[in-house]
Amino acid sequence: MTCRFESSRRSGDPGHLLKLTSFGRSHITTASRGGNTPDQKDRNDTGRLCLNGLGVSLMCILQCFPQPTLKPLGEETAVGSVSLLGLLVPALGKITGPELCGADPVDVMCSPGSVGPGEDASVQYVYCRGAITELLKYGPTDLHAASKSPNPPKMLILVIPGNPGVVGFYKTYMWTLYQTFIRRYPVWAVSHAGHCMPPETYDMIEDASVTEKEDVFGLNGQIEHKLAFLRKHVPRDTNLLLIGHSIGCYIILEMMKRDPELKVVKVVMLFPTIERMACSPQGKVMTPVLCRLRYAFYLPIFLLSLLPERLKVSIVHLALRNFYAVDTSIIPAIVSLINVDCAANGMYMGSQEMRLVVERDNATVRQHLSKLIFYYGATDHWCPVQYYHDIRKDFPEGDIHLCERGIRHAFVLDAGEEMANMTAEWIFDD
Repeated sequence: MTCRFESSRRSGDPGHLLKLTSFGRSHITTASRGGNTPDQKDRNDTGRLCLNGLGVSLMCILQCFPQPTLKPLGEETAVGSVSLLGLLVPALGKITGPELCGADPVDVMCSPGSVGPGEDASVQYVYCRGAITELLKYGPTDLHAASKSPNPPKMLILVIPGNPGVVGFYKTYMWTLYQTFIRRYPVWAVSHAGHCMPPETYDMIEDASVTEKEDVFGLNGQIEHKLAFLRKHVPRDTNLLLIGHSIGCYIILEMMKRDPELKVVKVVMLFPTIERMACSPQGKVMTPVLCRLRYAFYLPIFLLSLLPERLKVSIVHLALRNFYAVDTSIIPAIVSLINVDCAANGMYMGSQEMRLVVERDNATVRQHLSKLIFYYGATDHWCPVQYYHDIRKDFPEGDIHLCERGIRHAFVLDAGEEMANMTAEWIFDD
């Protein structure tokens, strides 16, 4: 596939949205700034020369993953997206290429039979509302067929990710859940539309006119994307245990509001960004970046994506070399973010989050309160502790927890197994 990016004015969007269309030759253009694609033979040299600037761009990509942990200057920062960024930028600046050639490659889990969290897992790519969508599945991969078997699954555990919505971040969490429930229930995760890097045989979008008209990559489009996925891939009478992370919690509330007939039996809301995102400490920093400055990062990200895959993997390894207990299964997911399509879609969605996630939907929370389990972080700068106290005050009878284990918003980095065990305990206790 070859690509071109066109800029298109969106209602309420202070800038332009990049959307992918297919063409016969490879080139990239933007309406607001010029730039030619480097010649193929100069790709590696160009990438090395631009690494310092590209480090900032990759920092912006990872910062869009709403999971940072911030501390005052002088204190040690816990491993999270902020500390990852702090290490990644200087690491990129030092890389010249040859010293990374000895780094071990990372095995990408994409088929059954791999070890660790990849055991019994399946990765599938489908089009949903015209956009490429990645599915990570443990257990039965076709519920329509499984529903006709002698022992059909009684429930589907479905994970709705944060932003970026890359399902690979949740391998350990999902695998642990699957094992904890003795493989009785399928555990699936569905990516956000356009947040995954498609295989060579797929385009990013199936029909450009549909994705543009329905704004599939925006926040509202992502909500409808999840409902469309359920309608097509999950039998209507299937019991659902929904697990949301970060903005995934907001999406779940909207799904339940828009389709009251969903058979949701329980919802787990992990580090929920369901209100006042732009007013949060991290939101104040990221709102101008996501809403006005994100376009400056597209070309550098594109140049970085031209680096050989092995070099990109080695860069991530180098950036993580001083981290303690980081889950190495997430490395392919981090590498997949070095892609201008995924980065543009993630940042565009993030810009809408800053503008649209304002007031908590108390009506929907109240309607489904008996089904909801909330888990807030004690050092979460996307949904600070005050938000926990506020919702506890409004819903004193709710099942609302405040973390006492020091788990960061980006729990997938190093606490996927621990978080899954806690999730299972809540469900069993209920």
